[in-house]
Amino acid sequence: MIPILYEDGEALVIDKPGGLPIERPRAGGPSLEDRAEELKLGFQRPPVPVHRLDTDTSGCLLLARNPKALKRFARAFEERLVGKTYLGLVAGEVAAEEGTIELALSKISSAAEGWRMIPARKGKPSITHWQRIAVQGGVSLVRFLPVTGRTHQIRVHAVAGLGFALAGDPVYGRRDPRTQRTMLHASQLTVQREGKPPIEAFAPFPADFAAFGFADPDA
Repeated sequence: MIPILYEDGEALVIDKPGGLPIERPRAGGPSLEDRAEELKLGFQRPPVPVHRLDTDTSGCLLLARNPKALKRFARAFEERLVGKTYLGLVAGEVAAEEGTIELALSKISSAAEGWRMIPARKGKPSITHWQRIAVQGGVSLVRFLPVTGRTHQIRVHAVAGLGFALAGDPVYGRRDPRTQRTMLHASQLTVQREGKPPIEAFAPFPADFAAFGFADPDA
C-alpha cells in the first residue's frame, strides 16, 4: 500500500516511493497508474496527480479527486500558493550554511545524451532557497525551498549553485553505489485553499537517507 499523508473529499497526498514513475514509461513497466484502484479509497473516480515528481523523487505528491479540484489545485501551483520543501543529499561538502539560487533554465537534447536542463539566458527563471543541515562522510544533507517549479530545478541548482550534484544523479552527476536513485525527497507540501483550511502534508524521512548516516532533521 502507498502511504496516505493527507485525505479529504477533494484531495489526497501520498508518499510516492522513490523509483516509481507517475506515468507509464515508454519502455513499459510499473507506474503510479497501476495503483489507481488502490487509491480510489471508496470514491468512484481514481485520483489524478496535480503536479510532477521525478521518477526517483520520493515524498509528497498531491492528487485531485475530481475535475473541479484538479483545476483549483493546478491554479494554486500557477499562482505560487503552494509551499514545497525538499530534502536532498548533495555529493560533496557544502561550505556555506544557506543561500538562494536564481537561474534561467532551458531544455536541450541530443541523440547521444538525451535531454537535460541547463542554465541559459533565454530560459525560464527559477529560484530556490536552500539551507545546509548536516555534513557526513563527504555528503551534505540540504533543505531546498523552491519558489518556482521548473523541470529538474533542484537537480540543476545543486550543481550550478552548490557546486555538487545530488547523490546518485546519473544525468547531472554520477551514480552512487550506495543508492539506486537520485537522492531527493519531497518532505513537506502546503496548498492554500479559499474558504477551507490549507492542505498540509509531511512525508517521513526515507530509510535510504538514514542509510547515509543522517538523522531526520524534523524529528
